[in-house]
Amino acid sequence: MSCTPYRAIPNQFRQDLIAGKKLIGCWCSLGSPITTEVMGVAGFDWLLLDGEHAPNDVLSFIPQLMALKDSTSAPVVRPQWNDTVIIKRLLDAGFYNFLIPFVESADDARRAVAATRYPPQGVRGVSVSHRSNRYGTVPEYFEVINDNISVIVQIESRKAVAAIDEICAVDGVDCVFIGPSDLAAGYGYLGNPLHPEVQEAMQRIIASAKAHGKPSGILAPVEADARRYLEMGVTFVAVGSDLGVFRNASQILRDKYL
Repeated sequence: MSCTPYRAIPNQFRQDLIAGKKLIGCWCSLGSPITTEVMGVAGFDWLLLDGEHAPNDVLSFIPQLMALKDSTSAPVVRPQWNDTVIIKRLLDAGFYNFLIPFVESADDARRAVAATRYPPQGVRGVSVSHRSNRYGTVPEYFEVINDNISVIVQIESRKAVAAIDEICAVDGVDCVFIGPSDLAAGYGYLGNPLHPEVQEAMQRIIASAKAHGKPSGILAPVEADARRYLEMGVTFVAVGSDLGVFRNASQILRDKYL
């Protein structure tokens, strides 16, 4: 018996990412399959299901993946940490696309890539029956899956910026993603990612990625910022979050009747 895996192989999202296509996405932080499903209806290129700064774990992620089955938006997951066991569980749950937080060195990047690959390319633990391979009903899964997992590493510290060329050179790193808030904090400008020194660091990250033939990404919920980063050559951009949309729309509605 042959079945199609959850996210069709080959991973079109990874192909588009590597090709440097403009991919506009949104954060999903509310941890609800219903709100995630609504976001999926909107038609973003991708949606980030957050495990680092949102109340999510494997059991809450799976209903959200189910909610996106009919969506054109590619699910991307951010695990709590660059941890091999956590990543293994998310792979088995059905994720193909990973945003790995707080990568500070080439070794960190290599560890992240290795966690997403079966041996001999990596160290992913083997289960013959899990959600990602339709519970063991996809016969070609082991042969093709290593080449269909995308790894995006998040750059959000001084140390990471200093090592950006080495990080970008790691095979299997498909994209580098700027974490503006943590990057600003790391440079001593908490809450001010627009500080010139932070912006200079961002430009260095973008330039290094471009020199290595890799795309760069960023979270930019302010439209003017998002458009400026796109003009700078960033192609993988999150333009908001479900939490922000809900909060802002709720406040606007309330303000109409003050």
